[in-house]
Amino acid sequence: MQSDTIHAIRLKPGEDLRASIRQYVNANNIKAGWITSCAGSLTDYNIRFANQPGDSKGSGHFEIVSLTGTLSVNGSHIHISISDSTGKTIGGHLLEGNIIYTTAEIIIGESKTMIFKREKDGTTPWDELQIEKKD
Repeated sequence: MQSDTIHAIRLKPGEDLRASIRQYVNANNIKAGWITSCAGSLTDYNIRFANQPGDSKGSGHFEIVSLTGTLSVNGSHIHISISDSTGKTIGGHLLEGNIIYTTAEIIIGESKTMIFKREKDGTTPWDELQIEKKD
């Protein structure tokens, strides 16, 4: 059995980063994936900062300097870091509303031997990553 697959996608101007990743994961039935690499830019961002209840939004021109997270048809958890034209960098939990400026070139790894799920496990109040091995 093949253990890993690599996916490469390119998002185009105007596409929503999170929604597009979710659509790709669902269309390709990815059950245990992770973001390996992303280079791109945004015109609008929508991020939830650490331990904050609401989102933070902005418009302009931003470079995606990091995108990382776990992906699954059972739920994903993605963080982003972006920088502005002065190099000021912010980051947090990726929400919908991050709009591609020129491109987002994304490489996704996928395990064929695991299944990722997001469920409450009693350690926190949130749905956390649960890892199952495929038979």
